[in-house]
Amino acid sequence: MRSIFVIGLLCAALSVFAESPPSAKEILDSVRMVESRQQIDLQGQLRQNDLVIPFRLVQNGPLIRYSFTNPDETLQLRLGENSSRLDLATETGAEKVGASKLQEQIRGTIVTCGDLAFKFLYWPEARVLGEENVRTRNCWKLQLRAPSRESQYSNVLLWVDKTSGALMRMEGYNWDAQLVKRFEVVSAQKIERRWFLKQMRIEQFQPGTNHVQARAYLEIKR
Repeated sequence: MRSIFVIGLLCAALSVFAESPPSAKEILDSVRMVESRQQIDLQGQLRQNDLVIPFRLVQNGPLIRYSFTNPDETLQLRLGENSSRLDLATETGAEKVGASKLQEQIRGTIVTCGDLAFKFLYWPEARVLGEENVRTRNCWKLQLRAPSRESQYSNVLLWVDKTSGALMRMEGYNWDAQLVKRFEVVSAQKIERRWFLKQMRIEQFQPGTNHVQARAYLEIKR
């Protein structure tokens, strides 16, 4: 959930946030800029109950690769100016992950391929709801509406750190406007003088309630 949601926390001050209140488009443009400028090569894992899925995270600017083993599989995300594209990398090239596969779970966890695709960062219908704190960080709170029913979420609430442009929390709602998933940054770490995600919590809710059906963690190591 940078990630998506989570990818990394890069503390680069964004001048647009320091001036008059920005529009939703300006905030999202800045988020995409921050996310697409990183250079990282780190180890990570998806952890859900007793299930631990190691992966390698390599980012070269707008190209992000998640490499898994047993069996070998690489998901490749490209962040463009107007859209993102998630591919399954193969020995012969890259095969686009279609709309139906975006809703598939990754290695038996509650994280889906669509959660890694950051499609919501490009949704044209977005508005700023105000400001809220997430774990002491002052954030802009945005509402984004899906352009079509191909999305697993009808709308997304997004909390963006006003200073760094980092994604701090994301909530996804189904097509009955019920909360079904939440991503939230729990902690960050400093690696080579830069701040990156350390742990993100992912929660899946029973639709129409606040009951957490399942909980997983995305963790980044040095």
